[in-house]
Amino acid sequence: MTDTFNAIVVEKVDGKPVASLKKIGLADIADEDVLVEVAYSTINYKDGLAVSGAAPICQVTPLIGGIDLAGTVIESRDPAFKPGDRVLVNGYGLSERFHGGYSQKQRLKGEWLVRVPDGMSLEECMAVGTAGYTSMLCVQALQDGGVTPDSGPVLVTGAAGGVGSIAVSLLAGLGYEVHASTGRVDEAGQFLRDLGASALVPRDQLARDCKPLEKETWAGVIDTVGNQTLATAIAQTRYEGTVAACGLAGGMALPTSVMPFILRGVTLRGVDSVMASLPRRQRAWDALAAHLDREQLKSIYEVVPLSAVPDLARDIIAGAVRGRVVVDVNA
Repeated sequence: MTDTFNAIVVEKVDGKPVASLKKIGLADIADEDVLVEVAYSTINYKDGLAVSGAAPICQVTPLIGGIDLAGTVIESRDPAFKPGDRVLVNGYGLSERFHGGYSQKQRLKGEWLVRVPDGMSLEECMAVGTAGYTSMLCVQALQDGGVTPDSGPVLVTGAAGGVGSIAVSLLAGLGYEVHASTGRVDEAGQFLRDLGASALVPRDQLARDCKPLEKETWAGVIDTVGNQTLATAIAQTRYEGTVAACGLAGGMALPTSVMPFILRGVTLRGVDSVMASLPRRQRAWDALAAHLDREQLKSIYEVVPLSAVPDLARDIIAGAVRGRVVVDVNA
């Protein structure tokens, strides 16, 4: 086994978090039960915050970044896993309290590991990543709330981003009428239509002060934005519709009232991907393997080397990244 390997490590320099590509060894990672040879990771908005230092995501330093990883088990003290098993991890505090996926090797707790579904490659798993896994959790929240393709149109906000773009693809593939909201209609409009969006909704139609109740429009909503956008979407949701909220790119506030909930029976369902239970995770990943359009997925992501992560972290914070970015940690 190679004595040293590459990793993106976040360290404090003059009191500020700074990320760099370094050579490290097994002594530099945690002594957890399962040693994984990492193949791929990815870049999410939270990764951008952590690696760029734009927000204090890393609660301890030095810390290896990357909230996602997919790879193959090398060694295991956990009887549930053996060498050769293909596994993936999303969340669980990786890149916050625990070393993450921007490393060619990583030791992990067995209870964090999801088995890669048959028929999915490790690269596809990270093309999906936390963003796509979160998208499926949101889709299943709508399904569990009784929203079917016959219920009416479904709105996806922040649709050109990682979560939104995969949500559009998944919903369209399942037969839903998808309306995609984005602030980049001219740039991303055709991209979203190619994914299956039947209509585009400019961001400023939602990111505004809204009335407590507006015209009933959406049978369901997947919201990645929060704030005024989420409030307007709730005010426009049909009777007994479901809104799945999973992001706050537009801010943490929620300027709404109780009116949609007590007069229209709207359900607001929060979706957390970080600490979701293992059965919920496995259900989502198995559904992704069954329903994800692999050809469309290819149009959503690009593959970059580990060394590109620091620059791309700044780009994703600036809103300059469309779709998904897969990190080949061995390139």
